[in-house]
Amino acid sequence: MRQPSLKLEQQDAQVLAAGYSKSFRRVEIASIIVFWAEVFGITYRAWLHHEGNVWLIGIAFFVGFLWADFMSGFVHWLGDTWGTTEMPFLGKTLIRPFREHHVDEKAITRHDWVETNGANCLISIPFAAAALVMPMSIPGLESFGLFMSVALGSMIFWVMMTNQFHKWAHLTPEQTPPVVAWLQKYHFILPPEHHQIHHKAPFDTYYCITTGWLNWPLQKLNFYRLSERFWTAVSGQIPRANDIGIEAALKTAPLDPLIPPVTNKIERPV
Repeated sequence: MRQPSLKLEQQDAQVLAAGYSKSFRRVEIASIIVFWAEVFGITYRAWLHHEGNVWLIGIAFFVGFLWADFMSGFVHWLGDTWGTTEMPFLGKTLIRPFREHHVDEKAITRHDWVETNGANCLISIPFAAAALVMPMSIPGLESFGLFMSVALGSMIFWVMMTNQFHKWAHLTPEQTPPVVAWLQKYHFILPPEHHQIHHKAPFDTYYCITTGWLNWPLQKLNFYRLSERFWTAVSGQIPRANDIGIEAALKTAPLDPLIPPVTNKIERPV
């Protein structure tokens, strides 16, 4: 149940913004170069096998598009819900930007192209590598190899574009380029009004930010709440405690898990 009157205890926006370091920016720049080299390699491989496989490639490309929306939601949920900004590597690369975004949702509109898209390029590199080495010459599995390579390639391309779509969803109408506004209007990419559903405290729904097409079905399936029930039952961790504060998190946490708890480590405020 949504509770917009929750008293949130969030981290300072300036402190979170300061967590973006020059060294990580250099990692992002290198990741962007590697990422685009891999994308061109995947595209070239697909072109070499396109004759007689146009429909297969087209379907795989669309599957990758949907897959990216799911992955954007799943990773967004992980970053919003679990862990802390102090965690090694993931704290600064994955969790910090999500925590900053909840206390200053316009911060993303002030990020340049590298800061907006570099981290997504970084996390996409191993998936792109898998697409590049996907075998396409195993007898009887040639079509499957091609399909998986293109689907993976499409997925990582749209994952890379996700933060750009997300950034556009936070621009004012005056700032939004006409072609982007048209794509948002017809929900080809994430529309601003659709994404604002996520930005109501406690930020616990509508996580998909590529197109947002999968938000409604995932909500109806109770996908994230069931996942939280399971992990809370197993680990005793409270979802969103580091994002909105332990008191608010406890009021919204799934503390009545479908799976009997195997730990008594759930921490409650004294």
